[in-house]
Amino acid sequence: MIATSARAVGPRLKVGVTLFIRDGSQSLWENGIFQNCYFLLMLLAQSPVVERCFIVNGGPGDPAAAGDFLQQAPAPVLTFTEAMNELDVIIELSAQLDPEWGRQFAGRGGRIIGMRVANDFVIDVERMIFALPPALLMSGVPYDEIWTLPAFEKTCAPYYRSGFRAPVRVMQHLWNPTLLERAKATAGVEAPFEYRPGRHRWRVAVVEPNICTVKTCHLPLLLCDVAHRQDPNAIELLQVYNGMALKEQADFVAYARSMDLVNQGLATFEPRFPIFHIMGRAADAIVSHHWENAQNYVYYEALYGGFPLIHNSHLLNDCGYRYRSFDPHDGALAFRQALAEHDRNLDAYRAQARSLLRHLDPDAEANIAIYGNALQAVVARKREQ
Repeated sequence: MIATSARAVGPRLKVGVTLFIRDGSQSLWENGIFQNCYFLLMLLAQSPVVERCFIVNGGPGDPAAAGDFLQQAPAPVLTFTEAMNELDVIIELSAQLDPEWGRQFAGRGGRIIGMRVANDFVIDVERMIFALPPALLMSGVPYDEIWTLPAFEKTCAPYYRSGFRAPVRVMQHLWNPTLLERAKATAGVEAPFEYRPGRHRWRVAVVEPNICTVKTCHLPLLLCDVAHRQDPNAIELLQVYNGMALKEQADFVAYARSMDLVNQGLATFEPRFPIFHIMGRAADAIVSHHWENAQNYVYYEALYGGFPLIHNSHLLNDCGYRYRSFDPHDGALAFRQALAEHDRNLDAYRAQARSLLRHLDPDAEANIAIYGNALQAVVARKREQ
């Protein structure tokens, strides 16, 4: 559906979104930023202010060797050399721009938008403090505008505005089940991605990435242990995914061994898997925790499938079962409430989730208009300068 509230003013735009294509085959499920790229491109392809949209390859890989990663991509791929003369606007998302390239692109009249979909302030600080390889930092690219998400307005918007010396615009987060259902079909998973009621003890999944302090398993593990102490019949098994590296850390092992669930053999630590290989097949509920990272594709996927989501996000419109952010006892209460009520209220839970997810859809007319109007504002402001 094409938005009627966003109309092309002047020539329609050719827009590119950067994507890091590495050597060999890769997967959309390696990190959330790849999905961000695809959802944004899905939206741009429908915008009345966009003539054509492209993926701009910012990595060393050959697109022809990327496998399923690009097989059903929503736009053709350009090199940076091609993008220099082809594009009107480039959106830096999955791959960072070279500052010199950015200056040349701006010099010929191109517009540059930096889209930030992670808690970059925390990530940058962690990498500086612990001497890790740098991530974003202040690159010297001449951005016309920075786009970010509501989840990062508090911690990152002032950081971007001051560090990049560019205006910041908070944009709508985007998601729909297209990529999930496509990946599930490609993997040969025929069972529907949906919660199945009837179990009196839940198999619980914690799927935090465990690579940055904004999303880790530490509080969910303690939360589940408190719930288990309160009701030993509540949890059949706790599975901590993305947890293999943690098992090698002595401090984490000591922390985990303080838990009854671990000592009683009711917790396991697993590798990374796509969500459709976990939920329904191996787990019934998700327990999550974030620190200033309140929008997360895992939340949307869980809600889409009707799975009970125990979380601390203030940006889910009361979907799921919310607890006070750093309170394992309040989280245990939310977990036990979910276990007691979820099957009985499943239809209402699903309806509330559908209402939230409609607002995130890249195909939604309102979202197409939001992004189209933002693009036009960037172009108009550049002309006036």
